[in-house]
Amino acid sequence: MAKFTFTAMYTKEVSSQLQAQTEAFLLIDHISSLEQTNTLRQILRFHEYRYYVLFDTLITDHAYDQLFKLLQHTEAAHPEWMTPDSPTQRVGSSLNDGFTTVQHLVPMLSLDNSYNADDLNDFDRKAREASGLEQITYCVEPKFDGASISLIYENDQLVRAATRGDGVAGEDITNNVKQIRSIPLSAPFSQYGIQQIEIRGEIIMTKQAFDAYNERLKAEGLPTVANPRNTASGSLRIKDPKEVARRNLDAFLYHISYYQLLPDAPTDSLQSHAAQLALLWNCGFRSPEREKKVVSNIQGVIDYCLEFESKRDDLPYEIDGMVVKVNDIALQEQLGMTSHHPRWAIAYKFKARQATTILKGVEFQVGRTGAVTPVAKLEPVYLGGVTVSSISIHNEDYIREKDLMIGDTVLIERAGDVIPQIVKSIAEQRKGDETAIQFPTSCPVCSSELYKEEGEAVWRCINIECPAQVVEKMIHFVSKDAMDIKSFGEANVRKFYELGLLQDIPGIYTLDFDAISKLEGFGKKSIDNLRAAIDASKQQPLNRLIYGLGIRYVGETTAKTLANAINHLLDFQQYTDEALQQLEDVGVKVAKSIHQFFSNAQNIHMLQQLEALGLQLKNEKKQQAGIGGLSGQTFLFTGTLPTLKRSEAEAMAEAKGGIILSGVSSKLNYLVVGEDAGSKLEKAKKINTIHIISEAEFLQLIETN
Repeated sequence: MAKFTFTAMYTKEVSSQLQAQTEAFLLIDHISSLEQTNTLRQILRFHEYRYYVLFDTLITDHAYDQLFKLLQHTEAAHPEWMTPDSPTQRVGSSLNDGFTTVQHLVPMLSLDNSYNADDLNDFDRKAREASGLEQITYCVEPKFDGASISLIYENDQLVRAATRGDGVAGEDITNNVKQIRSIPLSAPFSQYGIQQIEIRGEIIMTKQAFDAYNERLKAEGLPTVANPRNTASGSLRIKDPKEVARRNLDAFLYHISYYQLLPDAPTDSLQSHAAQLALLWNCGFRSPEREKKVVSNIQGVIDYCLEFESKRDDLPYEIDGMVVKVNDIALQEQLGMTSHHPRWAIAYKFKARQATTILKGVEFQVGRTGAVTPVAKLEPVYLGGVTVSSISIHNEDYIREKDLMIGDTVLIERAGDVIPQIVKSIAEQRKGDETAIQFPTSCPVCSSELYKEEGEAVWRCINIECPAQVVEKMIHFVSKDAMDIKSFGEANVRKFYELGLLQDIPGIYTLDFDAISKLEGFGKKSIDNLRAAIDASKQQPLNRLIYGLGIRYVGETTAKTLANAINHLLDFQQYTDEALQQLEDVGVKVAKSIHQFFSNAQNIHMLQQLEALGLQLKNEKKQQAGIGGLSGQTFLFTGTLPTLKRSEAEAMAEAKGGIILSGVSSKLNYLVVGEDAGSKLEKAKKINTIHIISEAEFLQLIETN
């Protein structure tokens, strides 16, 4: 069977013929036959391929639009001539009602990271030791900075596109992905004997498309977006496919995770990663076929990574590193994978980007615990795909250590290409008109005097009625890990507070929905969803309520410890600092903070209000103690479990009456160990009373109890 390739298909002769046909179709406004319709579809696919894959357009946008409309009118007049892979089928005519969750055929794992030559050498050493080979051939390609997707084609047709999700399942975004013209609606996989295939890739927004999109936003009087990556990722979940199309997204496809051959398929030739990239390229996808390099040893990998890093700024799209893969597919399968990442691939992350800019001023923000954080306001500078104009400068000591002054030229970088930070001020460029940063002595929001505890670097406002703290506490209370009130995000908390519709946490449960219905953007459906989410949160378990209260030093694990200790939340009024310290993982600082919270009359009044409004202050689990076969038994999980997420395993233990601890101590009954377990395992080995078990043994324990 002859192998299909777009390069072979669009020879110089064929391209000339299609170009001539293009000119002919531009002169007509009516098509009367199926044969002409099929020819027009082929012409449009040809120009899409030239523009979106090869970056080599042969006609103007206006000419393409003219041909596209001609096809639309023809298919509207003759719906029996329509085909699923017609270019007109990219543009959806209706809104997505929602995004359903779908299972990936093969889990989408993350990649382990490396940052230097030593890390890559270590990766190579482990691969050689595991394989018994003296030398391994690798395929090296760019690491695109976008949003991961998974595509499934069956019988040459695109049947599903999904987000990465949790790696096992993602959201079905097929309608939106059809708007991305570098992703073919059909591809000739059957020419290679493939009946079904799942391929992985990255949705990106090129630098040119990003700039054009921001210009459009400015023209429409809308806020601009900060970086291409987040814009691409957010675009995939837009409900209107037409808006997705307007953003001109792009895609690179770089991995075949699964394929099933036709019964009469020829010999499988996809035995290397490089061969798979070539297949994707030949089938019309933008794969990193032209950017990849196959090298015979790890030094070749290192050299190519450094070479590519030096030219990253010249690329038309953002990359944040390189991906190194064992080229031989059989060897990949031999090396296998952990539950988190394959052992046959690693990401090489580029060094943090740096730039200089001017420190124009400092704003002081107040968080939910009263901490006053200085935020540097900078002359906006584009750094690694992000426009940076604000950076946290942490505290007064940090300002002094960095020798920062208003008016300074400062060196900034994005650590790990994510978090911007100031590296240093450039004192040599001072002109003499710079001014010292004056840290306030009173709260910038409520004017209360600030305090700093001994041994701490942070100044705090201790006025619990400070408006800034009130708002931040409400934002934390409704957040996903706390009371998880969906549809009630930060923006709504701030809006309702500013309008006087929300003053405190109990006010969340007495909202005036009639007043909210008069606000722009709040229709009946959104209000019904918000009302239902608020009502549902009343049934959240006690540990979530405790975490949602935002007590200083009390995280999710400590919140569970506290919930397990009492029958009713107000029991903590009777606890002394010493009694609190008897609880697992509650030290002196944590005990003091908890005691202060429950000694405050305003906090007690708030809790009484919440209980009257229907929230659970009782420990239902403790009142049902004895029902679970593992009641009172303590568990801790460490390392990467083969099949379970840690949160899933913890929930299973708790459902049987078990208690989750955050550290190894003599109070621990079971340490469940996964791959790459660290210091917790070593510490547990020294305590004879701790049972060290695997995930399989844990599941058996759950089943038998």
